[in-house]
Amino acid sequence: MANSEMTEVAALIVAAGRGQRVGGTVPKQYLPLGGDRPVLHHTLRAVGGHPGVQWLRVAIHPDDADLYTRAIDGLPADVAAKLLPTVAGGASRRDSVRNGLESLVNLIPRLVLIHDGARPLVSSTQIDRVLAALGTSDGAILALRVTDTLKREGQAGQIVGTVDRSQLWRAQTPQGFRFTAILAAHRAAAHGPELTDDAAVAERAGLRVALVEGEERNLKITRPEDFERAAQVLAAGERSTEAMTLMYEPRTGQGIDVHRFGPGDHVMICGVRVPHDAGVIAHSDGDVGLHALVDAILGALGAGDIGRHFPPSDPKWRHADSSRFVTHAVGLAQARGARIVHVDITMLCERPRIGPHRDAMIARLSTLLGITGDRISVKATTTERLGFTGRKEGLAAQAIATLLVPVPPPP
Repeated sequence: MANSEMTEVAALIVAAGRGQRVGGTVPKQYLPLGGDRPVLHHTLRAVGGHPGVQWLRVAIHPDDADLYTRAIDGLPADVAAKLLPTVAGGASRRDSVRNGLESLVNLIPRLVLIHDGARPLVSSTQIDRVLAALGTSDGAILALRVTDTLKREGQAGQIVGTVDRSQLWRAQTPQGFRFTAILAAHRAAAHGPELTDDAAVAERAGLRVALVEGEERNLKITRPEDFERAAQVLAAGERSTEAMTLMYEPRTGQGIDVHRFGPGDHVMICGVRVPHDAGVIAHSDGDVGLHALVDAILGALGAGDIGRHFPPSDPKWRHADSSRFVTHAVGLAQARGARIVHVDITMLCERPRIGPHRDAMIARLSTLLGITGDRISVKATTTERLGFTGRKEGLAAQAIATLLVPVPPPP
């Protein structure tokens, strides 16, 4: 690939370990899970099957070439097409990751996902959320809040204290990063103390790394008993996928909002403060882009309109941040088991200009909706100086949202 081209997302699967805690002579990532397919096969299907991932690179032990060849046999064609030649792992996980990152330099990916080969159950939704968080952070990792009480051990197995768990999380993968930043961090950490994950490497380099809520099902196979648990989750997931295919339907909703200009020095558009020589006259912050989007989501759900959920007559919504309305609509969708898959927002105004702020708007929407930026469109047009927008008296927005919504099975 020419250096002038850029791959959006590359995934690096780390599968060079020996898996000694499982026992036996075959590394755990090559042992069968729930049938004849090995753990690594399922991992590659899970990560490579995500539409946002363009390339897959796997770091393997030099002795495992034959095992790897058998592991990738039978992968779906779309996943197999993303596979690059393997890269040799190093003496430690950190070395394997650095080797993998160096092997991706010629692809010039913007983002990279680093994932353990022994985590075969990561969901597409979790990958979505990691990628979405990278819109505002240098890195993002899946993690689970610690809920158990933690004790500190002293001599002879005696408790010497209780650890405050309120800010503690258990790290998972994938861990996503802006490629050039994590590559530089790994290069800088190459000869330093051993670090247990890539987030630690990023932290050492001063990068901002966001925590993204993970899932218990995204377990790492470490011990023999993990295989049975993972097989059960995998079987349940396959049944769920089949049910979703039969019982989900796409629905589209549309929203329109208008606001008149008034006193002020800025307008809120799609969650971004845009400097302007006027504000808008509105009960809340007057964000026409988000208001139209909320109506579009509610419309797809058949859940009324924004005025029904947030009446302008209610003083508690005066000057409210419209992102709260979006969060409410997304919550309603999630409660229905629905998934937002695409939104398209068109601004109608002579001023202010939208173009300089479009990337920031997409990043903000990505965070609010929990979807990647390639599923979000923000456009702008004028009305050729016709009507109230043409006379620069106000601005308007139209939004369309596409959701996958569960429906009852036929009788």
